[in-house]
Amino acid sequence: MRIRTAGAIAASLLCLAGAAACGSKSEKPATGATASNGELVIWADDKRSAALKPFADKFGQENGVTVTIQAISKDQQTTFLTASQQGSGPDVMVGAHDWIGNLVQNGAIDPVQLSDEQKNGIQPGAIKAVTFNGQTYGVPYATENLGLIRNAELAPDAPATIEDLVATGKKLKAEKKVSEILCLQSGQNGDAYHAYPLYASAGGYLFGTTSTGEYDAKDLGVGKAGSIAAFEKLRALGEKGDGALKRSITTDNSTATFTGGKCPFLVAGPWATADVKKAGIKYDISPVPGFKGGKEATPFLGVQTFYVASKGRNKALAQEFVTNYVTTADLAVALYRAEPRPPALTAALEQVKGQDPDLAKWADAGRNAIPLPAIPAMAAVWEPFGKAEAAVIGGADARSTVEAAAKTISSSIK
Repeated sequence: MRIRTAGAIAASLLCLAGAAACGSKSEKPATGATASNGELVIWADDKRSAALKPFADKFGQENGVTVTIQAISKDQQTTFLTASQQGSGPDVMVGAHDWIGNLVQNGAIDPVQLSDEQKNGIQPGAIKAVTFNGQTYGVPYATENLGLIRNAELAPDAPATIEDLVATGKKLKAEKKVSEILCLQSGQNGDAYHAYPLYASAGGYLFGTTSTGEYDAKDLGVGKAGSIAAFEKLRALGEKGDGALKRSITTDNSTATFTGGKCPFLVAGPWATADVKKAGIKYDISPVPGFKGGKEATPFLGVQTFYVASKGRNKALAQEFVTNYVTTADLAVALYRAEPRPPALTAALEQVKGQDPDLAKWADAGRNAIPLPAIPAMAAVWEPFGKAEAAVIGGADARSTVEAAAKTISSSIK
């Protein structure tokens, strides 16, 4: 499962307190999903539901309760919010950390009570990602970030800069060994998540931070000088420049173009490696390179998380499960095997690192990753930013395009 696309995030994050209106397009929870006094209800996606079952069964036996796991395969945040408002939601919800601001704003989740020892056993970036308004909302179990996957036969060496990458890609294209320089998904509406490492390298940012290190919705970076310079760089890489960035590279074809041998470089996350391995390509993973003379290319850190539902029937049981079961290495390893993303629990990461050499490479690719903003204001960023990105890739003027996007974002935040 890919972490997200801009449209999916915007759609789910904009379903605020009146989430019932969004429910018409979501999966309806089963009528039996409401927990009774002796039942703990957990919602997760298909892959994690299967991995959780033996641990949930054990927890149920030890606590004399029934644990029910329900798979919610799409529109997870919206489905959870809708059910929460209707009183038919779960006790525990499994989902992405960037839901937090929206869920807290809607009174859908409670803080979790982790000891200092438990927090110290989890990667610091993951703990930071689930911290909102000074409180910990959720227990992280896996992390993810973008990196550069390259065809090691076509490009034996990791490019030090984006300029080096483009030069290699152009050479391979001139030799008719590939048809594309770089597979970085954009499409007609752009993709802020995948563009962000390059945007950050060129001097742009989305939100500043407060004195406590949390994102500050009042400090919008889009529209400022650094963001304009960054979009000028994206334009230079685009269809009327180097041709490295194209709107024809989308979420549907970016990985397939790479695995088909038509592209030497792919910007993606751990979710893409299964397809790359299946294709039999000799590959390697390294950090997304930044611009020569620029800042490091900084990807977003995404964290998969267990939440305690505010309106759940068995909140004490839910707290017990997420704090004392989710924080065990055995469960974290089982979830890793269900879908290989680096475990957030340090002990679990150490346990599986030797089995999968890619894990250390993904960790290195994300060594400077910053948590994906979980504040509600982020919902206003995805679509305008993405459309501006796609426009400049197509050759539009960077300054006027970014300033228009900033105006749209600012009006939505206010």
